[in-house]
Amino acid sequence: MVIRKSPYPYWFILPAAVIFTVLFLAPTIASFWFSLTRWDLFTTEFIGLENYRQFFREPFLIQGLTNTVIYALTTSVAKTVLGLLLAVLLTSGLWAQGLLRTVIFFPVLVSTIGVGITFSVLMHPTRGIINVALAAIGIHGPGWLTDPALALYSIVLVDLWKGIGLATVIYIAGLASISPDYYEAARIDGATRSQMLFRVTIPLVKPATITVITLSLIGGLRSFDLIWAMTKGGPGFSSDVLASVIYKQYQAGFYGLSTAGNVILFVLIAAIILPLTFWLNRREIDV
Repeated sequence: MVIRKSPYPYWFILPAAVIFTVLFLAPTIASFWFSLTRWDLFTTEFIGLENYRQFFREPFLIQGLTNTVIYALTTSVAKTVLGLLLAVLLTSGLWAQGLLRTVIFFPVLVSTIGVGITFSVLMHPTRGIINVALAAIGIHGPGWLTDPALALYSIVLVDLWKGIGLATVIYIAGLASISPDYYEAARIDGATRSQMLFRVTIPLVKPATITVITLSLIGGLRSFDLIWAMTKGGPGFSSDVLASVIYKQYQAGFYGLSTAGNVILFVLIAAIILPLTFWLNRREIDV
């Protein structure tokens, strides 16, 4: 007797599959096609790989691609390191640690555009409160957002202020899952605090580290709203990232070129995140 599987369970995933296809899969395939064309709202002309050739010939586009990688790597490393240190501090029995957790996490809840506008005012080279405070103690403040050498890294600092709370919460959850027995055994063996941090805590919060690195990298590679709110990619193209360059190309009417930029951004994220995730997960911690 042949037992046939009922199609009944598949009906439950059908709504999700339809939504995924309509909102993600179909637009992704369409983007690949339109990146090979010169198009507007009414006409389409197939031009092959010309958009990609033009993309890599334009110096400001390459600058945006370089800034994207720098921005993503800098914010990801900083959030990983600082998030872990803050989580360790906030789970060490510190006085008022509940209040401190709230203070650190609060910026995550604030609108990114609001944060960008606020800090663009605070970092004004002459009227901003940061440089005014520095001038009061005899320090000449830099042009945080007007100096091409500082603009991108000033935005990185604001990104850290806003996003470090999420990394800290993820690490706090990871630390809470570690059994106290490991620390007790380490103390019996005479381990110092630094040895327990590097040989017990860091290895056992590896799942949290993977999560923080992955989310931070994806967020950094896709970053647009904070940069646009603070500098619009300026001065010049010094703080442009790939997403802001793509937006500017859409504004200028170069739809095919900007769509090619979207495809390049998609490939860049996949080329970095997929191998990195595989590498980070290739070995399980034997505890």
